[in-house]
Amino acid sequence: MHEMSLMESVREIVEDAARVHAARRVAVVRVRIGALASVDPDALRFAFDVVMRGGCAEGARFEIELQPGAGWCWDCARSVVLSGNGTGCPECGGHRLEVTGGTEMRVHEIELASDEEAASCA
Repeated sequence: MHEMSLMESVREIVEDAARVHAARRVAVVRVRIGALASVDPDALRFAFDVVMRGGCAEGARFEIELQPGAGWCWDCARSVVLSGNGTGCPECGGHRLEVTGGTEMRVHEIELASDEEAASCA
């Protein structure tokens, strides 16, 4: 399950941000995942709970925003939305597709806890 190693990287990003802003706790972590990123959102949610344990984001809300895949179909010469890897062109059914987006996963937003919230997380 590569979601654990992905979440380890997310933890580093979150903890670096908290350190830079002198925050004791993180309230929300939001990530964007492309439909073609080969990441299982359920496995990522599980990994979040495990990997964030004992850190400044333990107990934080974890939100995932799914982004559609995008591609160029060489058969019908159109930009198309792709729902997943290995799917054909939704316009013509062709399979000569060049992926142009939706393969990424990135931390989109980190919401730091207020001082009152931080004190209650002790």
